[in-house]
Amino acid sequence: GTATAHNLTVGQDIEILFQGPPETFTIVGIAGFGETDNLAGATLAVFDLPTAQRVLDKEGVVDSVSVRVDEGASVSTVQQEIQQVVGPKIEVITSADVAAEQSKALQEGLGFFRIVLLVFAAIALFVGAFIIFNTFSIIVAQRSRELALLRTLGASRRQVLVSVVIEALIVGFLASVIGVIVGIGIAAGLRALLDAAGIDLPSTALQLKPRTLVVALLVGLVVTVVAAVVPARHAARVAPIQALQESSSSLMGSHAKRRLITGSVALAAGIGLLLYGLFGQPANAAALVGLGAAVQFIGIAMLSPLIARPVAGAIGAPIRGLSVQARVGRENAMRSPRRTASTAVALTIGLGLVSMVTILGASLKASTTATLESQLRADIIVTSTSFGPFSTDAAAKVAALPQVADSTAVRQGAFRVGGQTSFLNAVDPSQLDAVADIGLREGSLAALRTGTVMVHADLAEEKGWKVGDQIPAAFPSIGDHPLTIVGIYDENALVGDYLVSLSTFEDVFVQQLDTLILATAAEGVSSDQLRTAIEGTLQDFPNLEVQDQAAFRDKQAGFVDTLLNLVTALLAMSIVIALFGIVNTLGLSIYERTRELGLLRAVGMDRRSVKRMIRWESVIIAIFGGLLGIVVGIGFGFALQRALESEGVTVLDIPVPQLFVYLVLAGLAGVLAAIFPARRAAKLNVLEAISYE
Repeated sequence: GTATAHNLTVGQDIEILFQGPPETFTIVGIAGFGETDNLAGATLAVFDLPTAQRVLDKEGVVDSVSVRVDEGASVSTVQQEIQQVVGPKIEVITSADVAAEQSKALQEGLGFFRIVLLVFAAIALFVGAFIIFNTFSIIVAQRSRELALLRTLGASRRQVLVSVVIEALIVGFLASVIGVIVGIGIAAGLRALLDAAGIDLPSTALQLKPRTLVVALLVGLVVTVVAAVVPARHAARVAPIQALQESSSSLMGSHAKRRLITGSVALAAGIGLLLYGLFGQPANAAALVGLGAAVQFIGIAMLSPLIARPVAGAIGAPIRGLSVQARVGRENAMRSPRRTASTAVALTIGLGLVSMVTILGASLKASTTATLESQLRADIIVTSTSFGPFSTDAAAKVAALPQVADSTAVRQGAFRVGGQTSFLNAVDPSQLDAVADIGLREGSLAALRTGTVMVHADLAEEKGWKVGDQIPAAFPSIGDHPLTIVGIYDENALVGDYLVSLSTFEDVFVQQLDTLILATAAEGVSSDQLRTAIEGTLQDFPNLEVQDQAAFRDKQAGFVDTLLNLVTALLAMSIVIALFGIVNTLGLSIYERTRELGLLRAVGMDRRSVKRMIRWESVIIAIFGGLLGIVVGIGFGFALQRALESEGVTVLDIPVPQLFVYLVLAGLAGVLAAIFPARRAAKLNVLEAISYE
């Protein structure tokens, strides 16, 4: 896989980077690796054992020994005999156990990614539930006379309720089957996308398990039925005489006072759950935050009809003088506040979440930039282009340059504290103060020697640690190795929560690789001159990138952008679903307003004017939903920034231009959503529409 990706052939000389200096080797063969010749896109090189031990600084030792037993021999017996030979400090396990352990570790490693996808799937279902609820509400209202006739013929309320629920079951089942088929296609597309990126995961065929089908169908049925229950109950409660006398639009409405009270209670409950999840530090904080957001959206959906008429009027005010079609479209959006609000609420949810993520990302970038500006004193920063560690020889070469006044390498390693995995960073204490400001609160960098550690102030406060205490640290290579606290600092953006000296790092970790090099210029040397000198001395390390402070800050901000782009792309699913909801509701409203549209055609409105009228109405509805979503997103973003202030998100940044772009895009989305409903309205036969009941 590596040879194919990089056009390598037998006999070719290549340079390979190690913990020490890079070396040149001649390719003598191309080897396979599994069925895909790939390991998650990594580059792989195979050496004979002596060479591998030398270049990896492991002479005289091995990492593992693979044993194949004789035919007919007992694997467990051989395992026990080998264990007796090697002693208790070395683990002897079967290949089946190794495969099980690696599979479990992979599942745990991908667990977060799976949770993220499930969260976005839940958001999509939540948005879809609003659309289903809205659709069944309109359908039930339009069929009120039909249902009333059933009641007059002897149908009970229960029978009417059951009939609507059964209809929801059938629709939910058919839609879920289609959803499963589409999901399989999307999974295949995602795999092709990963293959194109050089990541052959999964390495086997797509796995379609029975539980996936069962869960998908069950979720689709439950969401559809739950969303249809309220309209079904409403249909069952309608008295036959009332339904025969009143119009469908009146049956869709509800008492404003009851809606105000119920919506306010739901909104207050959602805000309470959200705030408790963010600031109350409960055990299930994430679940409470998600539940609080969902309940808030339900409250907003219930309250939005109360403001739909004035807001829609204000949004449409600038366009009412453009044409008759624009004025009628504005009046249509104002005339039925509940229809306008229910059509827009799905877009409100999607754009609210996108706005929240945008504000959180902008705040995170602003906070990171501000932190680096205040902490970073180094003129030049050296990092890896592959996001991985690199040889310690690079730091030695940088430190030897006459253009460098002070420099330190930064190394990172995983260890365990009190049974939990954490990360520590190592630096040269004598050089750290010249290249970075960590806000030392207690102790001194001179005390940071072998066997000691400094900890971040928030962590020390959480654990109740103070200078002089020992932390129960354990390391992979040497086991338990307590470290004595000699200092407490306030700023952890560069050095993390635990800081040790390079000498301590060398004692507790076998592999010595750097993650950063921080350097300051000597007197009379400019930043550009220093960068040129460092780039020259690191020519043998093509995997390293030399940056000044501004470029380094931009790179850190770029990481945030990459993550946020992924999240925004996933959230875009809910916006796409919301647009389907607008199309659906507008289409149903066309059916409901058949007679009205026929009368408009009869008094002189041509087909093109009908289309324009529907488009203007759709734009106003979409902007209403987008505007409400942005307001909600700003509230969520503010709450998240305040909750994460102790984690380093200290600056609230609301990117107004970007949010304005979202609002404009919402209006354009309204135009697209109106295409099919507008064409349907324009094609109505005038005489049939006028005679429609």
